[in-house]
Amino acid sequence: MHNNPATATDEPKDDKRWSIRALIVDDDVPIRELMIDYLARFNIHASGVTDGAAMRQAMQAERYDVVVLDLMLPGEDGLSLCRWLRAESDIPILMLTARCEPTDRIIGLELGADDYMAKPFEPRELVARIQTILRRVRDDRSEQRSNIRFDNWRLNSVLRQLVADDGLVVPLSNAEFRLLWVFIERPRRVLSREQLLDAARGRSIEAFDRSIDLLVSRLRQKLGDDPKAPHLIKTVRGEGYLFDARDIG
Repeated sequence: MHNNPATATDEPKDDKRWSIRALIVDDDVPIRELMIDYLARFNIHASGVTDGAAMRQAMQAERYDVVVLDLMLPGEDGLSLCRWLRAESDIPILMLTARCEPTDRIIGLELGADDYMAKPFEPRELVARIQTILRRVRDDRSEQRSNIRFDNWRLNSVLRQLVADDGLVVPLSNAEFRLLWVFIERPRRVLSREQLLDAARGRSIEAFDRSIDLLVSRLRQKLGDDPKAPHLIKTVRGEGYLFDARDIG
């Protein structure tokens, strides 16, 4: 079977109308085509494949936001493919099955599926489930992004606070936060004073009227970084600064 036997449209991959890209893995062609057509009404660009081999080819060739995976497939079954998908990526997985065995549902969720639907189902419910999964994943990732760890610190980007391992909370000024954010996004790279000024300036240019060196000094002080022998924000003579934190994430 070809790796793209049924698609909603031949629109270009970067067509802005398609806000979500879904891969449907189901060997029931009429149901698969029904799902593809219906999802297109909700700006979900769906591609369909029949089995695991075609799914892997499609995943290599294209980026998807969610996989709708049938449990009963020729060759490798959906549980096996769910296990493979979860080992390879964190893409959201919605499993489908014509069987109503609770064991299948439990195993699928234990293997990493994000949700489960029994056939037959209302197409509108499929849309709702996909939207719910993606909203939950987006919120989870946003939460992870709002708390970034490095060395013995955690940066809360919502409250703009540094939190030490012992619970000590260190507030940051807007300028200090933006500078630290630039360093975190570009670790272990030498950044010139001009680059730091441009990247961290934000909307408040006044915050950077004073020297970038003074701002670095204030940030080092809050991080407990010895200015004579800094281990986090290092000075690269004649070039700028380098953020040398480890285990950022």
